Amino acid sequence: MKRSSAIFTLLLIVFAIYWSFRSLTPVYSSDSSAEKTSFSTDRALEHVKQIARKPHGVGFPAHKEVREYIVSELEKMGLETSIQEGYTSGDWGNLSKAINILARIKGSDSGKALMLLSHYDSSTHSSFGASDAGSGVATILEGIRAYLANNPNPKNDIIILISDSEELGLNGADLFVKEHPWKKDIGLVLNFEARGSGGPSYMLIETNRGNANLIKEFTEANPKYPVANSLAYSIYKMLPNDTDLTVFREDGDIEGFNFAFIDDHFDYHTAKDTYERLDKKTMAHQGSYLMPLLDHFSQADLTNLKSLNDSIYFNVPFFKLISYPFEWIWPMFGLAVLCFILLLLYGFRRKALNPTEVGKGFLPMLLAIAINGAVGYFCWTVLKWMYPAYKDILHGFTYNGHTYILAFVLFSIAVCFWVYNRFKKVETANLLVAPILLWLVICGLVSHYLSGASFFIIPVFAVLSAFMVLLNQKMPNPYLLTFLALPALFIYAPFVKMFPVGLGLKMMVAATLFTTLTFLLLLPIFGFYKKKRRLAYLGLILFFGCMISAHFNSRFDKDSPKPTSLLYVLDADSNKAKWATYENTLSDWTAQYIGTEKKSPEKLSKKTISSKYSSGFTYVSEAPTKEIPQMLVEKTRDTVIGNSRLLDICITPNRNVNRLEVFTETPLESAIVNTIKLSDYYIENRRRGKLVTHYISNNEYTDLQLSIPKDSILELTIYEASNDLLSNSQFSIPVRPEDNIPMPFILNDAILVTKTVRFE
Repeated sequence: MKRSSAIFTLLLIVFAIYWSFRSLTPVYSSDSSAEKTSFSTDRALEHVKQIARKPHGVGFPAHKEVREYIVSELEKMGLETSIQEGYTSGDWGNLSKAINILARIKGSDSGKALMLLSHYDSSTHSSFGASDAGSGVATILEGIRAYLANNPNPKNDIIILISDSEELGLNGADLFVKEHPWKKDIGLVLNFEARGSGGPSYMLIETNRGNANLIKEFTEANPKYPVANSLAYSIYKMLPNDTDLTVFREDGDIEGFNFAFIDDHFDYHTAKDTYERLDKKTMAHQGSYLMPLLDHFSQADLTNLKSLNDSIYFNVPFFKLISYPFEWIWPMFGLAVLCFILLLLYGFRRKALNPTEVGKGFLPMLLAIAINGAVGYFCWTVLKWMYPAYKDILHGFTYNGHTYILAFVLFSIAVCFWVYNRFKKVETANLLVAPILLWLVICGLVSHYLSGASFFIIPVFAVLSAFMVLLNQKMPNPYLLTFLALPALFIYAPFVKMFPVGLGLKMMVAATLFTTLTFLLLLPIFGFYKKKRRLAYLGLILFFGCMISAHFNSRFDKDSPKPTSLLYVLDADSNKAKWATYENTLSDWTAQYIGTEKKSPEKLSKKTISSKYSSGFTYVSEAPTKEIPQMLVEKTRDTVIGNSRLLDICITPNRNVNRLEVFTETPLESAIVNTIKLSDYYIENRRRGKLVTHYISNNEYTDLQLSIPKDSILELTIYEASNDLLSNSQFSIPVRPEDNIPMPFILNDAILVTKTVRFE
């Protein structure tokens, strides 16, 4: 290949990769003066600014302020609002009093209603909730305003639910689905969520049956920037990350679409989830989904969305969303296998393929996969060893995480060019047999075990076409081969970034392997590059450049603060106190209290208040005993009926508290907390020593009605927490430095009182 052709094709490949990302989201431009009938990103952002002024988790003062703001904005549009309030616990034993906000736009027909859904509570304690989910609430408020200005008389009713207590266990959605009479009217839900503060918003379907009709209607609605694929939802269903929409699907058999963005994951649930950090392009993307879908589904027949059939779907630039039936999976796979066999026979017959050379082609492929797979698998472990403070970023995506992704992608490319340079004497057609065979094996496996990923076969057809060209031409047109590489680039490049961004850098192995597997599909063009060794060195140099850049950005500062934690833990039984932290690498701020005499938490780590990532205290140290008002634990009933012992126990706080957690190893037959029965599924399968977590509003009591075997002794371990350590007058904790933030996902800045009570 001529040098100029190699340079131009490489530039085209780089541009195609860039476009695979660039085409995912709209470009933001200021639109505050947009017509009243149009969705304005700037007007939506104004709602975010108001919602995210303060942390507003359940039980915090700003929670009510945000609720009142949303109600007032809905009423400004002429909508009549209502409030639904009540206790729920879901299937996780997380009890809270949810206060849902509801409004309804009456349609001209009596068919099923369209629901717009998001939640207004922020994560507990320190998150400002701009993205999660102030962005969703703002999208709905601005979208409804624009819709009513343009079309005040829809065919279908439109129900707006701004739910509460999503962060505590989807409790607001649970309350609505179980108790609200409007539930029976709903035909479809559009839910807006976030798990970061930027990037494209992914569409994820929630259905109990097939998705074919939902995909058909979504395609007809024609959103301009669809980012969706059936693999993402297949993976989503395997993860423990549910949304409010999951409750509608599981408990109400109501289908819908999630729209959620996951990039800038380091802001998720932190004090940096602020208006200033929310990506404006991302907000524009949410609006670009809502408006066409609202126009379409407010007029469509919502009684005919259920289907027994599934569709494979994926997005690519220019063509938007492509879909085809599941019934095509095996015929397409079979056709690809048949084409491969025929091309092999044709190649051997024409002597364009040599059996020995084909066998050699397996060596560089396996070597590249082995090296890049191992490096990707162990890189997060090595990074945590080099930078121990990374362990305190519990979700595993560092502030310089994007640089690490780029670094290891470049490393993988360098390895691929290096190993294939070692086999440059083998003709490209012979080298290509092994990758095609590997990709066919992968496609066969995903077709059987992960059907949502069956669109992986599409780039295989493109590389089979390139294989046919190579068998017939000694010097094929490089631009034709580059064109045939586009399906692989457009489909796989976003996956290289998506997995480590969404699931943490521990999933870097997905990035390195996807890079390697994509490189293999580009062998028809890369095989003709004469300077593969130089490209390997270039990739390696760029890898070290990225690692150096990441190193210099590994320090914590105001914009990239270190997560820190501090708790005061008082054992009411012994009247002894300790300072405790979840930090692995102590900050200077925390070290003032944990100090050089830090100890292993011992007993405290075995049964500590629950956290998202099952984190336990890392260090404790002695603390002065303070006069913290003790909870009152009263037994109001203790009787035996048949083979069961029934106890009623009331726990009343004597200080302002936010959370109460009760543990017991005593076998439970049933449990009712504040009149809410904990589900049998939770009692039998999920509780693992925990009885209940009560997220407390207005300092309310916790009433337990328990049934245990009649000869059992009930022992309860009670953890009562208040998030006021920094403001309590008995303490003089200094304000965190600017380069520190409260660690998310755990109890923080709290005064925690523990108490054990036995009922013989």
